[in-house]
Amino acid sequence: MSRMTHLQGAVWFGSSRDGRPDQGKSSPQGRSSPRGNPRPDGYPPFNIELVPETADRPEALRITLAVAGFSREELQVTAGGGELVVEGRQSEAEDSVPREYLHRGIAARQFKRSFGLAHGVEVCEAELHNGLLTVELRRPRKAEPVRKVGIVSGGQD
Repeated sequence: MSRMTHLQGAVWFGSSRDGRPDQGKSSPQGRSSPRGNPRPDGYPPFNIELVPETADRPEALRITLAVAGFSREELQVTAGGGELVVEGRQSEAEDSVPREYLHRGIAARQFKRSFGLAHGVEVCEAELHNGLLTVELRRPRKAEPVRKVGIVSGGQD
């Protein structure tokens, strides 16, 4: 039910100890790939985009997850231990009349999606709007190092 996602081109995200991106931890079905790693099921789908630096804001990453059908109360975003974890748990609707579905194609399941974070990356905010959960990550700007400039003599002292 969880998936660890590491991105090859994004220097903000970590990787396994040998430098290769990590594989998924587990999936709801528990199936394994030929290499023995659990296959992720891809739910919920997500995008990761680079938000360019501006004069008043450092460069950022924005992770957007498609979580249609989940309310704010049913979602949880946590960060710690070098990992960003997004979880969704839908409560079963208790209708007075039981529903009989002829086709049930809308996903109504729990999920746990994990992203490995590089050292120093801050999770700034999360926003839910129109079924999309957006999480913004920033790496603080590094302060310019103070360096000592040597003084040379200009001939006459």
